[in-house]
This record gives sequence, structure tokens and C-alpha cells, in this order.
Amino acid sequence: MNTTAIKTEEQQSIILTTGMFDLLKDQIRRKKLSNLNEANLIEQLKNAKQVLRKDLPDNVVDINRKVRLADVESGETYTYSFVAPEKAKPKHNTTSILSPIGLALIGYAEGTELSWEMDNGIRQYRIEAVSSL
Repeated sequence: MNTTAIKTEEQQSIILTTGMFDLLKDQIRRKKLSNLNEANLIEQLKNAKQVLRKDLPDNVVDINRKVRLADVESGETYTYSFVAPEKAKPKHNTTSILSPIGLALIGYAEGTELSWEMDNGIRQYRIEAVSSL
């Protein structure tokens, strides 16, 4: 077992606004996540650092941020523009921050590698870049 990757993830606290923290707690209450992802999110929230929106670092994944992401295994890269769920529109290439990939990445900074269970199994991602929309 590669404990280095797991240890890195556990030691890195996510950074969230108070509003986003509450929204993520609500996702757990609604039981919309797989058991593995729910356990991951509960653990992340235990160690999360809450900040005011104005104090959120520019390199942290949040709502109204564009994220370039690499799949560590395949090397493929993806770009997501995260917005509020009601503003997410495929024709505008925007994705809900509460989508599976949004929930996986929220609160993490550029350069972080993390694992998350997706429809096609557990994937390992690296956040390459984060910028404002």
C-alpha cells in the first residue's frame, strides 16, 4: 500500500468559506454520496479551515473558479468552470460545484493530488491550475 499518497491527502486540510462548509454538510445529510465519498467528505470537513470569502486563497477550488485537472493514471487533462448548481449549463461549459467532480475538488489547492470515487471507479486527480472565472 502506498501510504505516502494517503498521508499527503490526510495531512492537507481543505479551505472553505462558511457557506460552502454548510452546503457540504447538507450534501452529507441528504445521503447523495457513495459510502466512500461520504466518509472522505466527513473526514475533510473535520479538518477543514473555514475562512471568509475575501480571505479564500486564489489557488483553492471553489465556486466561480476555473480548474485544470489531470487524471494521474491516464494523463488526460480536463478543465471545469465551477458555478452554483442553478447556474450550471452544459451549453456554457459550466459545471455545478455540487457535481461529483466539484465535490471531489472543492477546498483543495493547486498541486494537490487526491482520490475520489466516480462512476467509473476510484480516480486519482492532480489539480494543475485554479483561476477566477
